[in-house]
Amino acid sequence: MSEPFSVRVTVRGYETDVQGHLNQAVYLNYAEHARWSLLQEAGITQSGLLGQGVGPVALETTIRYRRELLAGDEVDVSCAFTWGTGKTFRIEQIITKADGTVAAEITAVGGVLDLKERTLVPSPQDVFRKLAEDPGMFGL
Repeated sequence: MSEPFSVRVTVRGYETDVQGHLNQAVYLNYAEHARWSLLQEAGITQSGLLGQGVGPVALETTIRYRRELLAGDEVDVSCAFTWGTGKTFRIEQIITKADGTVAAEITAVGGVLDLKERTLVPSPQDVFRKLAEDPGMFGL
């Protein structure tokens, strides 16, 4: 896929801190919203994951704050998966202001948890291929 998946979000006043900046924890909410929106757009639902006895898990997240976000700012939150050969995958996300300014870069390491065994499945991309109506949205 040439362009990563993206969703538009408007910064709400109650999400800001005393300086008027978007609260640091809300960046994670925006990233999570974009990831679940991508899954839904590709045809993967929470009930579908549970029905297969699996669930996505975040193992590590890094946020690089680049520019401030204020109430009323409109941003696009991108989401692109990168697959390796092991039990984990990377998710690269960029939060971009409407004028094209990069506000934050978020990199996450994730996996797919076997909910019965409580261990990571050996090939998470196989789970995404099986459940997605459009695996191409994940670069598969």
